[in-house]
Amino acid sequence: MSQSPRYMPAEFEPHLRTLMCWPSRDDIWDGQIAEAERAYAELANTIAHYEPVTMVVDPKHVECAESLCGAGVSVVTVPIDDSWCRDSGPIYVHEEGKGLVGLDFVFNGWGEKFVPHDQDAQLASRVLLQENQEKRSVSMVLEGGSINVDGAGTLITTMQCLLHPNRNPSMSQRDIELVLADEFGVSSVVWLPHGLALDHDTDGHVDNVAAFTKPGHVLLQGCSDKNEDDYARMFINEKIARSSFSGRGEQLEVDVVPVLPFVEIDSGRVVVPYLNFYVGNNFVMIPVTGHDADHDMVQMIGEFFPGRDMVPLRIGRILAVGGGGIHCITQQVPA
Repeated sequence: MSQSPRYMPAEFEPHLRTLMCWPSRDDIWDGQIAEAERAYAELANTIAHYEPVTMVVDPKHVECAESLCGAGVSVVTVPIDDSWCRDSGPIYVHEEGKGLVGLDFVFNGWGEKFVPHDQDAQLASRVLLQENQEKRSVSMVLEGGSINVDGAGTLITTMQCLLHPNRNPSMSQRDIELVLADEFGVSSVVWLPHGLALDHDTDGHVDNVAAFTKPGHVLLQGCSDKNEDDYARMFINEKIARSSFSGRGEQLEVDVVPVLPFVEIDSGRVVVPYLNFYVGNNFVMIPVTGHDADHDMVQMIGEFFPGRDMVPLRIGRILAVGGGGIHCITQQVPA
């Protein structure tokens, strides 16, 4: 792979701020959008103790957002369809000679599952224009939740999502890998086979199953219950990760968070992975549900982020109702 002029800092590197989008699509919340709004506000207000937060809000929800968000959250008005900023918003990189640049990938509603998505398809472009930020358009379908980088040449993703025919059917795995290398400045792409079994909405985003904690070290979501489909899936992911190499040419260091919580909701059963956490300036926001293992798993995650506050937030259930988690609704703007 040729040397790219771009480089995506890891999530655990310093941030200028966090970008979020306010809940907008009523039908995904099973009549609980008010609870979702409170959860988004709780997360935004908590992050704002550590770094500035920009909340993108559809015009029809501005009054609600302003009433729930505190002084550390800047509300900006942009038409949006949905609230998963990680996937539809810009992905920020540094580029030689330009500084901070926002990548604007094609957004197709997670393989045309959620319509309309025409406003969200323009979200990255509109946010970058409003910020007076340099933009780079990329003619490939990609959601931010489908990739994670270690800031030292390594990117991790899932075959289940990036190779799904509803994303880029005319592109081979090699074609996709070359785009990833060029846009994110990586030299090693680690392809995990699987996302979570119940993650039908995104076709298995990697941010539910893997996160880098430092260059060359990846933390994986495990599943200790042999009766769950994810037991075998996560075992296979671990096997692949342990045989993979970082952008520095070294074997990846791998650790596993062994417990995978499930919760019952009105429409069935959802999964709330601890790995869908968000790392920022001196904090890690972790979704919890009141599971017996919450304390131990939060403590375990904290061992890989020394010096940061571990902040468990009991908003995992309602975010899962909508189809995601804490990481899915946040996007870092690197310093």
